Parts: sequence; C-alpha cells; structure tokens
Amino acid sequence: MANPALVTAAYACFAAAALLLFPAVVTLARVVAARSPRLAFWGGTLVVVSLFARLYFTGVEQTAFQLVEAQGLRRATEFVMSTYVDISYGPWRVPVTASACQYLGMLLLGIGAFRSGTFGSGRLLLFLLAGTLWVGVLKESPLSDVPCYVSLCLVLVPLGVRVLRDAVPELRTESPAAAERGPLRLLSW
Repeated sequence: MANPALVTAAYACFAAAALLLFPAVVTLARVVAARSPRLAFWGGTLVVVSLFARLYFTGVEQTAFQLVEAQGLRRATEFVMSTYVDISYGPWRVPVTASACQYLGMLLLGIGAFRSGTFGSGRLLLFLLAGTLWVGVLKESPLSDVPCYVSLCLVLVPLGVRVLRDAVPELRTESPAAAERGPLRLLSW
C-alpha cells in the first residue's frame, strides 16, 4: 500500500461521518414526526439501520487493507477475493440487507420532511440525491460522489444550526419564557 496512513485516515473519516449522521437523522426524524409521525419513524429507523451497516463495511475494508500490510498484496488479494461474498455480505447477509434500508429510508424521511414543511422542493431533491449513493464493501468512491455528500451537508447543516439556536419549535421542551433564563439554559437537556 502506497500510503497506509492516508487509507486509515479515510476510513476513520468515513466511520466518523456515519456516527455523526446518526444524531442528524434522529433529529430530522423528530422534527418531521410533529406532522408525519409514521414517515418519520420508518424513514429515520431505516436510515439509522443503514448507518450501522456502514460501520460494518468500514471494519471489513480496514481489515482488508491491514491484511495487505501484514500478508502482502498478493496473499491479501487472494484471501479477500476467495472470501468476498462471506465478508462483504456479512453473517446471514444482515449488513448488506441493512445497507439497502438507506434507499427506502431516505425516500420516506424526505417525503415526510417535505410534507411537514421542513424541506422545500430544492432541499428535498438534494436530500434524495444523497440517498442514491451506493454502499458496500470495497466499493469505489469516485469523485462524482462528492456532490452527493455536499448536498447532504447543504440540507442537514442549516437544520443543525437551527436546532442549536433552539429555533425549531417541534424540538423545544421549554416554554419561551423559560428559555429566556440565561446561562442556566446551557446546562439543561
């Protein structure tokens, strides 16, 4: 492997992104649930399940690259190719089935966000674009995937800012008068 540190950093970033998407998806589902509870529940659940699969895939890929370091390219390639179906689809095909939940989950959550007024048509299309990304073990990620990831950021980051500013009425747990109590608000849940 030409640059093992770069490969490790890439997989660490991919795993971190899957972990960071978890609270973002759950928060989006909570906002959507105020007006479309079933779409929010099923869409959010399916997307979160697919994020678990991404963590599994990251572990398999990192292990495959570590095999190159330990066993050499030829032996590692022979091993991975001879066991590809078993390691990439996972035990009882649970990870690959879980990863497929992304497509239906993003569609349901996107429709719920549109119906609830959380997304307009532009943000809905950007969200659905991100839901078209293929995932799996040892799949190439071409440069053309970058706009899909950027589109997801364009949709979720403004929502995250609104949540942090407590500007999402669906998520408020306090009355407006209680929210004006100053510094004590920073310590509340």
